[in-house]
Amino acid sequence: MRFILCFLAALAGGPAAAERLTLDRIHADPALGGPGVRNLKVSPDGARVTFLRGRDDNQFQLDLWEFNLRNGSTQRLVDSKVLVPDEQLSDAEKARRERERTSSLKGILSYSWSPDGKQLLVPIAGNLYLVDIAKPDQARLVAAGNVYDPKISPKGRYVSFVRQQNLYVIELASGKERQLTSDGAGTVHNGEAEFVAQEEMGQRTGYYWAPDDSAIAYKRYDEAPVPVVRRFEIFADRTDVIEQRYPAAGDANALVQLMIVSPTTGEQRKVELGANQDIYLVRADWSANAKALLFQRQSRDQKTLELVSVDAATLAQRVLITETSKTWVSIHDDLRFLGGREAFIWASERSGRNHLYLYDLNGKLLHAISRGEWGIDNVLAVDEKAGKVFVASNRDAVIDKQTYALALDGSTADAPKRITQADGWHDSAFARNGEVFVDTFSDPDTPPQVSIRRPDGSMIAWLEHNELNAKHPYGAYRDAHLRTEYGSLKAKDGQTLYYSLLKPSNFNQFKKYPVYLSTYGGPHAQHVARKWGNLFDQYMAQQGFVVFRLDNRGSFRRERAFTDAIYQHLGRHEIEDQLSGIEWLGQQSFVDAKRIGVFGWSYGGYMTLRLLAAASDKIAMGVSVAPVTDWSLYDTHYTEQFMGLPKENVDGYRDSGVYAHLDGLKSPLLLMHGMADDNVLFTNTTRMIDALVNRNVRFELMTYPGAKHGISGRGPQRHVYGNIEAFFKKHLGEAK
Repeated sequence: MRFILCFLAALAGGPAAAERLTLDRIHADPALGGPGVRNLKVSPDGARVTFLRGRDDNQFQLDLWEFNLRNGSTQRLVDSKVLVPDEQLSDAEKARRERERTSSLKGILSYSWSPDGKQLLVPIAGNLYLVDIAKPDQARLVAAGNVYDPKISPKGRYVSFVRQQNLYVIELASGKERQLTSDGAGTVHNGEAEFVAQEEMGQRTGYYWAPDDSAIAYKRYDEAPVPVVRRFEIFADRTDVIEQRYPAAGDANALVQLMIVSPTTGEQRKVELGANQDIYLVRADWSANAKALLFQRQSRDQKTLELVSVDAATLAQRVLITETSKTWVSIHDDLRFLGGREAFIWASERSGRNHLYLYDLNGKLLHAISRGEWGIDNVLAVDEKAGKVFVASNRDAVIDKQTYALALDGSTADAPKRITQADGWHDSAFARNGEVFVDTFSDPDTPPQVSIRRPDGSMIAWLEHNELNAKHPYGAYRDAHLRTEYGSLKAKDGQTLYYSLLKPSNFNQFKKYPVYLSTYGGPHAQHVARKWGNLFDQYMAQQGFVVFRLDNRGSFRRERAFTDAIYQHLGRHEIEDQLSGIEWLGQQSFVDAKRIGVFGWSYGGYMTLRLLAAASDKIAMGVSVAPVTDWSLYDTHYTEQFMGLPKENVDGYRDSGVYAHLDGLKSPLLLMHGMADDNVLFTNTTRMIDALVNRNVRFELMTYPGAKHGISGRGPQRHVYGNIEAFFKKHLGEAK
């Protein structure tokens, strides 16, 4: 369950006469953050940077663009509206986009380069096109109709994709299409990741090419054992009864197999995953020489993760690495095989921090690549020629994200070299060889700026300077900009908690202001970050609220002692830490301690309900959107990671839910939920409604017909945040 973000971003501080934000403008075009770019990729020859960009008249309609490093030109390669003027999506594609948090977007959402850098593979609305980089206006349709997860094979001989739960390849030289699996139907899927793998394990694919094009490893799963949840999706003009196979905590998961198929002959071979079928197949990959298939097997209780090597010829197996934990073992994407030697890079939190290690192909640890009282986020690139590993980390500031270089031989394990310099948030996308990267930088005062840089951090060119000047979409509002302040306070156990604070427009230290406290609080998300932030936060500060955020124990990008505190009891330490933040707020001379309100979405919605139930004497009101109210209703992999199995932690499940604490909920509540939510099921809210009614607790309710978990779409989003503003103003009023 990852945090449902508002799509746009913010600045902070200025004089009273300046033009202030409006909700209508926040949700209008062009985007106030400027011409944002996404899905940045460097071409295999290093000559181009390609990216997706929204249109001037619709920031959510994405086209494919390129920046040519040789001549400095920028051009649109593929116009999504020309390829598909009227985009229609299947129900399966809509569901996948909901999993990927891209349901609000249209046009081109993904693409990939051919190995020779001469072509681009572009899927759109279920069709698949090949684009010649020399003639981008002559896109060639190569497959039509419900095409999913397309790829160009590593050597460029094939295009592969999934259609109607089966795996296909097209041989590009002949144009011949071959169906590699045939039993995909009903509950059986080939080449796809199952629901919990998509939603909770970050799996965006279910098949993996061997680097020499000789074979494809693919996931085959049967979801017949998964219980069917019958739910209603209520739209404005109809009600659909949906039967969804949803594995709630303690339920059976899909049965998963790992297969290998030849793209030329269709010959199938089965890889044994072990005697225990109740496991998670969380990752698979091939060694650089294609002689071994590696898969990662996680136990159902998620306390053990094994990296298993399979001989591609004989299918003989051996376990290379076993990771164990008393709580849970985190999964990651940082398995990197070296091409110049028989070794691989592996990430592990065994020291309490996430660090990198080098192993040989027999599973022997050679040395640590990083170590110390800091940790990496992920590997960005490996430059074997230069002997460097590039990583992202918050080593110098927990609220920042920077790019660092480590020596592959481990000689700089304690002291990586920082490549990006400006304090704030850097997302870096490297060329495959690590010889160039694209840096997307922002801070609370700077909208995202995209530059192309050398591996030492020096500038090559701007891809999108995005200067905040009078012509910028945000230019009219920059004088009303409110600066974000950052600080820290201590949790009850002494650990450091980071917060951010926005003071209202025309701040007067002698006045007392109401507080808009925005919370998320759950794992896998960081709510306090020094980057171009959330426009609604900025808006609420301009409306006269102190805006406060705090990352409690359990939040993302921290050491294991910090995250493990929530194990087997969600809501206890999170609430304790947020109340520490509220106590700190109450001690500030400019805060009216009797007018503190809280808002949260998803896990944040759960936190809102728990906070009101725990401290209605300290919190004047709350807005809860799409909350989990009973953890036994949420999916297996996420919930059991932190709570274990329901039958083994009965008290923990009861106390972690909302209902055991509801008698304490006295403050005004606004409850909102999408009526077709297939992630946090609408049942969570209908049960909450029933519980509140039976307790004679008054509350307000807003439901959204046809809306999924993110309640996406410009109109619905505008309405949601308009409701939040109105509820806060109704119950907290103006500064005094």
